[in-house]
Amino acid sequence: MSEHLLLAPLLESYFRRRLTKQRNATPATVASYRDALRMLILFAAARLRKRPAALVLEDLDRDLVLAFLDELEEKRNNTVATRNARLAAIRSFFHHVAAADPASFGVAQRVLTIPTKRAHIEVTRHLTNAEVDAIIAAPDQRTPRGRRDRAFLLFLARTGARVSEAIGVNADDLERPRSQVLLHGKGRRDRAIPVPQDLARALAALLRERGIANHEPRPIFVGAHNERLTRSGATHIVRRAAAKAVAIRPDLAEKPISPHIFRHSLAMKLLQSGVDLLTIQAWLGHA
Repeated sequence: MSEHLLLAPLLESYFRRRLTKQRNATPATVASYRDALRMLILFAAARLRKRPAALVLEDLDRDLVLAFLDELEEKRNNTVATRNARLAAIRSFFHHVAAADPASFGVAQRVLTIPTKRAHIEVTRHLTNAEVDAIIAAPDQRTPRGRRDRAFLLFLARTGARVSEAIGVNADDLERPRSQVLLHGKGRRDRAIPVPQDLARALAALLRERGIANHEPRPIFVGAHNERLTRSGATHIVRRAAAKAVAIRPDLAEKPISPHIFRHSLAMKLLQSGVDLLTIQAWLGHA
């Protein structure tokens, strides 16, 4: 088999040239695609009883990719959305293969014909204003952790930020004179969101407590070891507060609680207030 069908040089050129230089992909996109391809390679190695370094491109044929996608759903219990996200990474790699190595076009084309899977679209859940307020009020304000938790919950509720945007905010993203915060969204699309007074006060108090000036490129929300808050840490904050708020709002026990539900709740609040859909779309950073 010819050397140009080896996986290693194609993978290296894909990540170093196509994703990083040509597409200017964000670190989050690069990490997501890297994880998807790593999982595929490990699956192929186990299935074919080869070392990962010994795999060649033709090992990753259409049937193997389909088997990998089936395993994601059946054994790993991934959702259809996650399956489709993994497939998007695989297809992106094989687009690169088709362009970089014409001899591999047939292999790539067969993989590229794998369709995305249609998912059942569930009703979008949201919280009432009273439920949002109960969750925000749940953390104990007598402790540093409680004050951080309340500020973070306020941030999610008032800005409608994605969890990745919220944990990625630095002190120098706050624009004090205009009371705005700069959110760094998907695909390097930034947007400025107004900061209401209650959130502005909570953020100012949090920065004072941590000794951070407005112009410093340091994370606003940090974990127990003073490192930037992680996605799992953010989810834990939300669920811990919601569990405490159930005593006041029992209906919360029946709702799927995650950081993302604050986006839905803010969108519904804006819609009920008469804000038009295009404005809501721009606020939330939807393409």
